[in-house]
Amino acid sequence: MPTNGLSDSSITHLKKGDKVAITCPAKKLPIPMTDAVNLLESWGLEVVLGNTVNASYHQFAGDDAFRAADMQRFIDDDSIKAIFCARGGYGAIRMVDLVDFSHMATSPKWMVGFSDITLLHSHIISNYNLPCIHGQMPLTIPDASAHSLETLRQALFGEELIYRIAPNHLNRLGTNSGILIGGNLSLLLAVINSVSDMDYNGKILFIEDVGEYLYAVDRMLRALKRAGKLKNLTGLIVGGFTDLKDNDIPFGQTLPKIVMDVVVEHDYPVCFDFPAGHVSNNCSLVLGRALNLSVNTEGVEISYL
Repeated sequence: MPTNGLSDSSITHLKKGDKVAITCPAKKLPIPMTDAVNLLESWGLEVVLGNTVNASYHQFAGDDAFRAADMQRFIDDDSIKAIFCARGGYGAIRMVDLVDFSHMATSPKWMVGFSDITLLHSHIISNYNLPCIHGQMPLTIPDASAHSLETLRQALFGEELIYRIAPNHLNRLGTNSGILIGGNLSLLLAVINSVSDMDYNGKILFIEDVGEYLYAVDRMLRALKRAGKLKNLTGLIVGGFTDLKDNDIPFGQTLPKIVMDVVVEHDYPVCFDFPAGHVSNNCSLVLGRALNLSVNTEGVEISYL
């Protein structure tokens, strides 16, 4: 049964010879999964392709029921140790309630992806206390940096993940720890007050997004604030906000200014420009696991506890 705490003691990291799956719960794929299969096999993994990787239904990788059934197949298969979502786009919210995730409570496995997959991450963390990996997906592998792919391998195989990034004068200094949650800002708003919504209290929040208007980012952050999501955080990590747009009449604030205006009354550390999101160097983050965030004048260090 779903529970409210967070504990990942039952999930195991991958080892060579493990079987993993690629499925497509959202938008359809424009290219074959050759690069992803080759990479995962080079790590010693056996790859099973879902029926959705070749499916097409309007913009989706099959209709909602078809995509849900493909996901269900891999959730229920105890031999599958990780599920890689092939891409994001749009569609996870249409199929999530058609999937019974309860088998993951007794046979946990990694759910890997980002962007639209934030909805699945949030649902799994909220209901089944399992960590998920926010990182490169099969579709993004051909354009991914070698470093980001190495962090994905490290996260999957349980190797140490420590990030050190350059200082940013816009950061808010401080050191704190907490369980990391978050992902794509638009999807975090999409799950508010639903069965997939997370408890933000005492957590470190990571956010990223792509192609949004500055005013829309401001609105989404203020919506989170009004919902009480930002007041009891222990830290905030701001990743890539790529391809931001402005109106003909400029909004008048940069992204960091928007963020800091929203959280100005709080004192938790804030880190800008973490390399994760819709960027080639999309470094992997294990959501649902405790980390330490240290932001000082020398730079930022993020390490898992």
